[in-house]
Amino acid sequence: MLRSLTDLLVRRHRRVLLLTVLLVPVLAFLGGRVEEHLSVGGFVDPSAPSSRTAAHLEAAFGTAAPNYVLVATARTGTVSDTANAEAGRALVGSLRARPGVLDVLSPWTVGTLPPGSRSPLISNDDRQAVLALRLGGDEDDQRRAAEDLTDVGAGVDRFTLAATGPAEVSRQAAERAEKDLIRAELIAVPLTLLALLFVFRGWRAALVPVGVAVLAVLGAFALLRAVALATTVSVFALNLTTGLALGLAIDYSLLLVARFREERAVGRPVVDAVRVTMATAGRTVVISATTVALCMLALLVFPVAYLRSFAYAGVATVVAAAMAAVVVVPALLLAVGHRLGSGSTETAASVRFWSRQARRVTRRPWRWALGATALLLVAGSPFLRVDPGRIDHRALPAASGAHAAAEQLARSFTAAEFHPVSVAVPWLDPDDEAGVRALVGGVLAVPGVRRVDSVLGFTSAAGTVPPTTYHERFRGAAGAGTWLSVALAADPDTDEAERAVRAIRSIDPRLGVGGTTAAVLDAVDGVVDRAPLALALIALTTLVLLFLMTGSVLVPVKALVVNLLSLSATFGALVWVFQDGHLAGPLAFTPTGHLDVFSPILVFCIAFGLSMDYEVFLLARIAEVYAISGDNSAAIEQGLARTGRIVTAAAGLLAIVLVAIGTSGMVTVKLFGLGLALAVVVDAVLVRGALVPALMRLAGGANWWAPRPLRRLHGRIGVVEGAAVPPAAAPAALAGSGREG
Repeated sequence: MLRSLTDLLVRRHRRVLLLTVLLVPVLAFLGGRVEEHLSVGGFVDPSAPSSRTAAHLEAAFGTAAPNYVLVATARTGTVSDTANAEAGRALVGSLRARPGVLDVLSPWTVGTLPPGSRSPLISNDDRQAVLALRLGGDEDDQRRAAEDLTDVGAGVDRFTLAATGPAEVSRQAAERAEKDLIRAELIAVPLTLLALLFVFRGWRAALVPVGVAVLAVLGAFALLRAVALATTVSVFALNLTTGLALGLAIDYSLLLVARFREERAVGRPVVDAVRVTMATAGRTVVISATTVALCMLALLVFPVAYLRSFAYAGVATVVAAAMAAVVVVPALLLAVGHRLGSGSTETAASVRFWSRQARRVTRRPWRWALGATALLLVAGSPFLRVDPGRIDHRALPAASGAHAAAEQLARSFTAAEFHPVSVAVPWLDPDDEAGVRALVGGVLAVPGVRRVDSVLGFTSAAGTVPPTTYHERFRGAAGAGTWLSVALAADPDTDEAERAVRAIRSIDPRLGVGGTTAAVLDAVDGVVDRAPLALALIALTTLVLLFLMTGSVLVPVKALVVNLLSLSATFGALVWVFQDGHLAGPLAFTPTGHLDVFSPILVFCIAFGLSMDYEVFLLARIAEVYAISGDNSAAIEQGLARTGRIVTAAAGLLAIVLVAIGTSGMVTVKLFGLGLALAVVVDAVLVRGALVPALMRLAGGANWWAPRPLRRLHGRIGVVEGAAVPPAAAPAALAGSGREG
């Protein structure tokens, strides 16, 4: 296929370039404002027990867990003063009339609390009150309702209002993500161009990857918009799309242009140099893109749309970047390749440097292998204490409104009344007083339960206060049963709250238990349960594709183990920085004591794919040289000598883009960008530059062994770089080999 494409490009490269120019505005139109078609939700599994409970409560009782919170601060007096209480009730009435608002919980409308109890919806100084709103619909419906509530403070004279809660956090996060994406692009593009000028020592060669990157980004946006028409795609996937499109387009272009200049340096005409480049580096690009895309597809095994969104975005991006690279780059090289120069001076210098490094490693492979492994294991050790949690208001910058309001809640109020546990009991008639009382007593006996609200009234350790009109909310449609609202003593993101939810669920397996804490537990369980399947798919992808490329059994297994070892250092750093809070000041984020449950698996799948990208770059060249020379040590030395500069340059350029994404004010995006940047740098420098060649040197001829049936299979379906290269390519592969310097 690549040979046919190359033949077509040789004959029609000018037409291809003209069509590419015409395609750019079309892609810009199709992908323009793609963020308007994406979702801020997707963080919950719709089939999880907590999600089913939430759907039942909304359908049968017209209620939901509180997801939008207003902190009302009295301008004068206390919130219980007659005038302020009257204004508060009027505010509640206006809020209930807003679109999407199912219910409003406030200290002026809940009725009398148990004797001796203080309303948890009133602050310690009596100057603030909480209004906990229940917004209906999915997460996008709730965001739209939150947008409609942004003007709620207009005309409210007796209070100042501050908004927080999951729906408001999502609304502000979406706004922040769009602004951060623009800033990341403004940082990454000029820095990347400067780095490319340094790498290529010429503006013409440097502009080739830039042009391909622009085309890849526009193509990825267009594909992502098309996917969003069919399924939910998270707006946060845009960060991956932009960063990965820029990074991979530059990586692939760099590989192709570098191989082209190498072939030109040994005297090949432009057309012949392009043919060799496509037969070698072009084939590597296709294999690499396939590997990365399949690693991304592993995210589809998870039931939450947020993770699946990154699979869609990742595959769209890889497809766009690879197609742009293998079509546009050779067409450009055919048109202007005679003006790019060979870059022989810097190529020879880099070959000498990496040749010396290869010889250092191959002379003392045990020292390098053990040293690199020990370093990676030590760096990864903090991950042993990882504590998965949820994404909350602390994902936003400290100065944001929702973050500040949530912190105000924590300081001024005694209980997280706005994060109750919802317990649905569809089989229990609300008029069955004995049955309801027995269930309430069982729930109240659970350690950590502070109060239970039901059709019976408010029930706590102090006794039960008879029901008021407020408690009619626990009666629904005929046959719907009833439900309980359970207030816990602990905040929802604590171990105490999680133990209480598990204990409530254990009372009766038929109970539907929802709310914030239950949703977190379900999310963690969903990720943990599906993670082995995702890892198995990634491992299978790695083993099969690398076998097809090398014909070896050992090399794919080694690649799998080494990539896992490499990523351990990244995960250790994520725990040390983001969970433990080290560098929280310089990086400007609020530590939570957790890593959100989605980030580790997301970073793993993407970083593993990128690691395989560089693994393919290196192994493809080693396999090519080994096929010519049959000398394992020479193949390692020459493979590293010829790809060391490319891999480190590609990793450095991608790291620039990822660090730019890591400047986001959103902690989840910051973790994603900085974590991936660290992963690609560690992998390109330490792993590809030391650990891989050391292990391959220790394995010796066993690197290329396979049982006879597999050798025959590889002979029929294997993909070997350089297989389609004319015989005259052999000197190019070996020119300037590692024996110099």
